[in-house]
Amino acid sequence: MEFLETYLNNASPTGFESSGQRLWLDYLRPYVDDHFTDAYGTAVGVVNPDAKFKVVIEAHADEISWFVHYITKEGFIYVRRNGGSDHLIAPSKRVNIHTEKGIVKAVFGWPAIHVRNGKNDPVPALDNIFLDCGCSSKEEVEKLGVHVGCVITYEDEFMVLNGRHFVGRALDNRIGGFMIAEVARLLHAERKRLPFGLYITNSVQEEVGLRGAEMIVERIRPHVAIVTDVTHDTQTPLMNKVQNGDIACGQGPVLSYAPAVHNNLLKLIVDTANRSKIPFQRLAASRATGTDTDAFAYGAAGVPSALISLPLRYMHTTVESVHRHDVEAVIKLIHASLRALRNDHDLRYIR
Repeated sequence: MEFLETYLNNASPTGFESSGQRLWLDYLRPYVDDHFTDAYGTAVGVVNPDAKFKVVIEAHADEISWFVHYITKEGFIYVRRNGGSDHLIAPSKRVNIHTEKGIVKAVFGWPAIHVRNGKNDPVPALDNIFLDCGCSSKEEVEKLGVHVGCVITYEDEFMVLNGRHFVGRALDNRIGGFMIAEVARLLHAERKRLPFGLYITNSVQEEVGLRGAEMIVERIRPHVAIVTDVTHDTQTPLMNKVQNGDIACGQGPVLSYAPAVHNNLLKLIVDTANRSKIPFQRLAASRATGTDTDAFAYGAAGVPSALISLPLRYMHTTVESVHRHDVEAVIKLIHASLRALRNDHDLRYIR
């Protein structure tokens, strides 16, 4: 729990994940035989590095954020997205602007209710949300170290609701990095050697197009990949189950069906869940999963891949929420699925 809270509270915006990756590797290092990183910061811990058959378990490390885009002469800052940041939640939020001089505090301002007429109230949009860092001129902003291109993150931190719901920003998908690290810890504690090489992979830049996974799959060239990410809980108000499926926090991991998901690997995971009495849910992802699963499946000449998702409420907000029991169940299912894989496991459809 101490690692989880520290890891989630640390800022790791897309393209600037290094500090979070260091935290993750420091936690993982005692449980692996080796580790490496690539040029853009994807981090990999390896168990049995000399094994020829390679299995990946993967999550992504980056969180959505903003860039400083334009500074007015009066000292207000307009922004540009870094990933799928939601402009609707921005007004009145506190942020950290990351500069070479350190963190600069700012807020997303918004006109008070008293001065809006109610009929034609402005709606938050990318071209009207703005930051106020307490300066009265562009020059004063720049003296703080703020310039176009500085990355901006919300300052909201981890908390627990009702003893069982983990809440915070960037659970998408640093909670995934936590879960695969816990799998490595469990395997190490068992002292039962795996029959293959295991690559615990924390990829960068998923939020802008699966870019870190696209790079690292070519370097590792695995034979199997099990990816974990979050998916939408659909039980809250304003969610549409016809459009998004019937998925609930607290009801177990979600297994996706999609062309990128390898049916034989998925069957192995389903059979493992049933045998281990781990409850799970199903989701039809259709054309693409929208996760790093797609990058692994279609990279390195094709890698049998599957997706084990964690139900999450309020995605891409500062109050993303998951159920503790689901987190534990995803860890157990990945761990049990690894134990079900054999060395040189042949997952081909046609042999």
